[in-house]
Amino acid sequence: MRAFRRFTVRPVLPEPLGALSVLAGNLRWSWHPPTQDVFEAVDPELWREVKRDPVRFLGAVSRERLDELVEDGEFRNRLDAAHDDLQRYLSEDRWYARKAGADAPRAIAYFSSEYGITSVLPQYSGGLGILAGDHLKASSDLGIPLVGIGLFYRHGYFKQALDRDGWQQESYPVLDPDELPLTVLREADGSRATISLALPDGPDLVARILVAHVGRVPLLLLDTDIEENSAHYRDVTDRLYGGNSEHRLRQELLLGVGGVRALRVWSRITGAPAPEVFHANEGHAGFLGIERIRELTVDEHGPHLDFDTALEVSRAGTVFTTHTPVPAGIDRFPRELVSQYFGGNSPTPGVPVDRILALGAEDYEGGDAGVFNMAVMGFRLAQRANGVSQLHGHVSRGMFNGLWPAFDEAEVPITSITNGVHGPTWIAREVIELAASRGADIDGDDTDALWPMVDQFGDREIWDLKRTLRTRFIEDARDRMKRSAAKRGFAPAETTWVDTALDPDILTIGFARRVPTYKRLTLMLRDPARLKKLLLDPERPVQLVIAGKAHPADETGKRLIQEMVRFADDPEVRHRIAFLPNYDIAMAQPLYPGCDVWLNNPLRPYEACGTSGMKAALNGGLNLSILDGWWDEWHDGNNGWAIPSADGIDDPDRRDDLEANALYALIENEVAPRFYELNDEGVPPRWLEMVRHTLKSLGPKVLATRQVRDYVRELYAPAAHTARSLNSDYAGAHELSSWKQEVRAAWPGVRVEHIDSEGVGDQAEVGATLAVRAWVALGSLSADDVEVQVVHGRIGSDDVLTATSVTPMTVAESYDGNRHRFDAAVPLATSGPFGYTVRVVPHNDALASVAELGLVAEPA
Repeated sequence: MRAFRRFTVRPVLPEPLGALSVLAGNLRWSWHPPTQDVFEAVDPELWREVKRDPVRFLGAVSRERLDELVEDGEFRNRLDAAHDDLQRYLSEDRWYARKAGADAPRAIAYFSSEYGITSVLPQYSGGLGILAGDHLKASSDLGIPLVGIGLFYRHGYFKQALDRDGWQQESYPVLDPDELPLTVLREADGSRATISLALPDGPDLVARILVAHVGRVPLLLLDTDIEENSAHYRDVTDRLYGGNSEHRLRQELLLGVGGVRALRVWSRITGAPAPEVFHANEGHAGFLGIERIRELTVDEHGPHLDFDTALEVSRAGTVFTTHTPVPAGIDRFPRELVSQYFGGNSPTPGVPVDRILALGAEDYEGGDAGVFNMAVMGFRLAQRANGVSQLHGHVSRGMFNGLWPAFDEAEVPITSITNGVHGPTWIAREVIELAASRGADIDGDDTDALWPMVDQFGDREIWDLKRTLRTRFIEDARDRMKRSAAKRGFAPAETTWVDTALDPDILTIGFARRVPTYKRLTLMLRDPARLKKLLLDPERPVQLVIAGKAHPADETGKRLIQEMVRFADDPEVRHRIAFLPNYDIAMAQPLYPGCDVWLNNPLRPYEACGTSGMKAALNGGLNLSILDGWWDEWHDGNNGWAIPSADGIDDPDRRDDLEANALYALIENEVAPRFYELNDEGVPPRWLEMVRHTLKSLGPKVLATRQVRDYVRELYAPAAHTARSLNSDYAGAHELSSWKQEVRAAWPGVRVEHIDSEGVGDQAEVGATLAVRAWVALGSLSADDVEVQVVHGRIGSDDVLTATSVTPMTVAESYDGNRHRFDAAVPLATSGPFGYTVRVVPHNDALASVAELGLVAEPA
């Protein structure tokens, strides 16, 4: 019998225990073991039953137990201490207040389509969401005034199970916000705060604003499952990455346009400062720039700027991060669909639809004129953009070079900030406690002092700790294997072998990711007989633990999972290899510390960053990976192993065979021998030497606190500085907009007419100085509008300059017709083939890059 109505009855705690609600209402508990201990002390068995979910837990604790705790002075002291610690964490000055500097923005808005903060709040599918959650947590730890904006999906992503044949099954349980650590944002009169936006097929779409407190950072989640909406509007926020193109477009309109409106409501109700910087984490949130333009051009309370001036205002304070190294990973909508949504009953009324369409147009060589590209719009609406590793930045500059065709890849204005992971979330509790025993403070805002202390621990201490972590993980894995077998229809009598599956004394390799084809889940199965030999080696056995979800519409990914599961079901090897379904944060937290080696074997260069290996490294795991993403940047030969890549091999099967054989050889000849090479004390000294080096060399680099500090210094603060210079009275923005229009109109008249040089004879030597002169016609522009540059560097056999440097030139003489001679002195500092040329680029102090306008004049 189905219920007529569903609602949740919230518990009423005795007044002396009210702090429990405060602790449960702030997600800091998810990365703060002392707070988790307070909940566990209430009822340890119940705490485990509810899977360590404080909100569910408090609703399930008996009244009798609560009355007992009221009289328990020791517990109340412990509760008060945890509450005081939280208040101190929320209020004290941290890194941002002390060191960020005067240019740092007063507030930053961070938009993402998914957030992975805790398994209790399942609003994520994979790495993008985990990265966003870690960004918020690290910002909280550093005291950065960030506010997150996203959507609340009432079904989350999906829960994964397997059928008896190993085929992925998806389920979508309903998530009740009343049962989650969320509050409803309310107006002063107690009514729900809402935002709305117009859609072409009916009345306005309305969303309420749910708030999650991630330490010091508020996260605003928009929810359309409310009474004001019709059924198909209520389904706009039904599930993450589901539905057809129109459904996804509606979600992204709500995230971008609705997200900006939610920020305005938040500031009005709470008094929080309006953000100076807007950060779009991937193209899903790109429409935020359109809404900001609407505010500046047609909003009744706005300054009523022209479109181009408003565009400059919006761009100056916007940062765009791209996460995909493959065009297929970018949201592209039919141009007609976008025109339909913005051309009639538009969510941003008054903003010209032709200007919106132009922002997402693939109007470059190789582009598709029929689509609207969200990443392209993201780049055009942000003055600053980045990839998420050095290699990914290089790949992104190549992917999007068409937006700046006049410039070489190296000068395309996409920089790199390599991702990081949140230490307190991903470092095992046992590691934190061991470090704390030597005085380390992992909960502080600066953990750089943690890593040198690795040498304070003896080999036996580290080895025993890793075995403890391995044992804890194997116990969790066996439990998951039993539950999965039951769901697959296996009788208990068929699964007694699970009790002894895996072994805490065997080299354990982990592999867990989403399952698109390029991540190559089944590369290790290229030669099943050779893999079996590695797993069953009598002297140096290996065990593999694998997890990952395929998108519900990805039949190829599901077949890869089935292939892996069928291999793992083989009675000959099933005690040495396991596929664990429903990979999520709860599984990941014991998995990373419990593995000795983390395997990653994508097709290079399709892994944008790949932060799972960072989490393993923070727990003393060694990486075994293709040189892709972050590993390409920070592998040094002593902190793990690089799987040789067969780049350039066109035959994908041949490439997979070569790289699989390289993987087998590394495990057989280097990884396993080093792990099992024990000394008289029963520990492997050469292995532990690599563990120590991993912790010391990677520990400071892979933390999200390092990542977020980089964002503040390299992107947020410069964006705020530029935005302030343009936005004080909008005169600067209007001047910049007018200047850009003038430069574009005048650029056909800019020419490099002649180049001459002297100072170097037939035998150029290091230390000589090359004097370069260039005669340049500027048309209707002034010399202040441009920068004339000598571009010089090494030269290849095809006369193409590489590893270039730029030397500005200065006006030496001026002639009739707005022609000028520019001079520069170029020292010859290195030997080898050398070349140079001269170019003219636009110059304005408000530009973030010489390539921003995409204009350059070079010799004919």
